[in-house]
Amino acid sequence: MSEVFEGYERQYCELSANLSRKCTSSGSLDGEQKKQRLSEVKAGLEDAESLIRKMDLEARSLQPNVKAVLLAKLREYKSDLNNLKSEVKRIASGSLNSAARDELLESGMADTLTASADQRSRLMMSTGRLNHTSDRIKDSRKTMLETEELGVSILHDLNQQRQSLLHAHNTLHGVDDNIGKSKKVLSGMARRMNRNKWTIGAVIAVLVIAIGLILFFKLK
Repeated sequence: MSEVFEGYERQYCELSANLSRKCTSSGSLDGEQKKQRLSEVKAGLEDAESLIRKMDLEARSLQPNVKAVLLAKLREYKSDLNNLKSEVKRIASGSLNSAARDELLESGMADTLTASADQRSRLMMSTGRLNHTSDRIKDSRKTMLETEELGVSILHDLNQQRQSLLHAHNTLHGVDDNIGKSKKVLSGMARRMNRNKWTIGAVIAVLVIAIGLILFFKLK
């Protein structure tokens, strides 16, 4: 929840309770004292209207899910303020006699105070639920940030593993090249050995034939 809105909300609740007390006490006053008290109440009503306008502007600047809850609370505050205005008008009208006025004030203010207390109680419950929701949102955001950090760490590890695999691939490619060269060298050596074998075989055959011819002529 917006801390600015909560600040305005606390100010309004305190001001509303103070105005309710002043309205109740003004019923027992007469003359100038009553006029002065009503002037104070009217000035307080203007301050209350200003606070409601500020809360309305602040609520409309927030995210939609928070905005909807705060605007619902504002409707109750506006209803509470309208009740106070109606009570002030009834006190200032002076159209009722003293006894009837006192009776109406007592019953009307009792209803108003009861309604205001109920409204404030509901608003406090709504505030508690909203704070709980805000805490869950903060926890979710914290979890999301931790997950994001874990994802970045995993990507970093995967990148390092990719670099290692590329290095191993390049190393294996170099080994393959060396093996290919070695095979060529061995193939050349094998061919030379085969040629040497044939050469030696031919020399031996020639020697055998020569020895055979020599023996033949000697014996003959």
